[in-house]
Parts: sequence; structure tokens; C-alpha cells
Amino acid sequence: MLASLHIAATELDTDHGKPPVLRVGATDDPARWTAGNRDALRAAVAEHGSVLVRGLGVRAPADVAAVLRELGVTPVAEREAFAPRAVYSDGVYSSSKWPPNQPMCMHHELSYALEFPGLMLFACLGAPTEGGATAVADSTAVLDALPPPLTERFAREGWLLTRSYHDEIGASLDQAFGTSDPEAVERYCRANAIECTWNPVGGLRTGQRRSAVVHHPASGRPCWFNQIAFLNEWTMDPEVREYLIDEYGPDGLPFNTRYGNGDPLTEDVVRLINEAYEANTTRHPWEAGDLLLVDNVRTAHSREPFAGPRDVVVALADPVRLTDCSPTREVTFS
Repeated sequence: MLASLHIAATELDTDHGKPPVLRVGATDDPARWTAGNRDALRAAVAEHGSVLVRGLGVRAPADVAAVLRELGVTPVAEREAFAPRAVYSDGVYSSSKWPPNQPMCMHHELSYALEFPGLMLFACLGAPTEGGATAVADSTAVLDALPPPLTERFAREGWLLTRSYHDEIGASLDQAFGTSDPEAVERYCRANAIECTWNPVGGLRTGQRRSAVVHHPASGRPCWFNQIAFLNEWTMDPEVREYLIDEYGPDGLPFNTRYGNGDPLTEDVVRLINEAYEANTTRHPWEAGDLLLVDNVRTAHSREPFAGPRDVVVALADPVRLTDCSPTREVTFS
């Protein structure tokens, strides 16, 4: 029995190949229901890595903020964003603005930052007519599925993220750092182990090296925790990649990833990582009113291409420091 008087273990649908689902009866107060089932929800996420609450009836960003409060968790402010979002309240955001016909491949939110959310909430206010699922994948299973020589190298060296900030594409300086003041940006970078350089026309290029394999702060399980494949040039649509290289040059891509020592990743390695994710991916199509809770360290998530309007609100909570996860290498860039 889960740790609540309101949710029995038998009420959690754990069909193989799909995320666990908790089906809720009619309720007109999602926050009140959450308050009464807080411990059970957290226990379900701890046990399974994610849980989909179906029928909760979240209808607006204010409902998501209220649910977040009743979970008793600390909101996390997004920093170093790579795509624009609307901000609704502390820790509550719109989905990242990303072309509907392009997937957002598997990743762990803010896994390139020194502090990141331990818990993610995704609330579907309006479901698309086709596609658009927020799929999940167990990061320990992905780690086990990858070739040991590859994961051992990443565990030893970490991974390198490079970013170039352009006015025309991706997040602006203000969206990423909360300021466009160069001195404030440099202070942030120094405090967060990010190397930064300004080009002659004022654009910014950054680099940061992070651990690719970490241990879960609660369970100690080793997890494949990064955005190596998602933010790599070989995961981009080929036409988009060619356009960006023509426009900005191979070193001016909005984002790219490498081995921790700076060696480039081959297309075959990136494909191998994405295939390991796909082999361990589970999904449910969205229904309006759904709430998905995800352990951000144990479980990667993605957004699949879609057609029709899709309104999914995201909440970031439970701040975790990279040093809480027993990283296997130093987090400094140099």
C-alpha cells in the first residue's frame, strides 16, 4: 500500500510498456485532492520514476501553481534556458517554444546546470489532435543499454556543452541569464563554472563541462543524466543543421555537445544514444486535465511532434545540486 489513506497500490495501473497511471474520480479542486494524496504521489514517483494522474482536471496555469504548493515542494527558477518560455508564476512555465513538426528528444531538464529540478510536473490543459506525447525513459535502463566503453568514457570525461547566443534564434541573453548586462552575465558564468567569451559584435559563446553519469541523490542508482544527444548537431533536422552552419559557421551553432575532452561526437554515436532512449521509451497520449509527475534525475522526458493546438504547462521543483549526485568528475570547464 502506498503511503496514503486515499490511494491504494491496486489503483495504480502499471501496465508494462507504459508509464504508471493513477485514474482519479471527478474532482473540482485539483489542489485539494493533491493535498490529501501528497505522500502517495511522492511515493509513486520515487518507486516508478514517473506517474500520470488522469482525470485530475487541471485547467489553467493557476491550477498547476496550486498543485505545486500542495505538493510541499520548492519551485525552481529556470536559468540557462535554450528556448523561450512564458512565465506564469514561480517555477511554472509554458512549454518551450519548439517547432511542432520537430521532436524534442529525450533529455533531463537543465542537466547542464549546477542546480536543476529534481521533480518535473507537466499539466495538459489542451491536448493536440495528433501526437505530442510527453514520453519518458528510465535513465538507469538507458545507461545499461549503452555500450560500456562509451559510458565509461563519458563517466570519466563528462560531456561538454557549447552555446552561441544569436538574436535571431534560440533563447536571448535575458531569457537565459535573467539579464542582458555583460558584467552580470560574466558574474553568473564565473559562479556556475561556465567559460564565456564575447565576439566583436557583442554575441556570447559559452562552454561548460558536466558529469554525464551521476548517482541519484536519494537511491544512489547510477543514471545517464545529460543532454548529450538532444543538444547535439546530429540530432537536428538535416536541413536545419545545414542552414545554421551556412548562416553561423560550424562553431556558431546555437548549441552543440562533445566528449568532455572536447573531441567531437560522430553521427553514429549520437544515433546510438537516441536508439537506446527509444528502446526504453514509454508514453501515453495526452488527455486534457492530465498531470504527469517525473523524477528528473531518474527519468528522461521528450516531446513528440504534434498537429493541432497543444497546451502543456511545465513546473520545475525540488532543487538538486550536481554535487548532491556524486558526480564522477569535476564540473569545472578547464
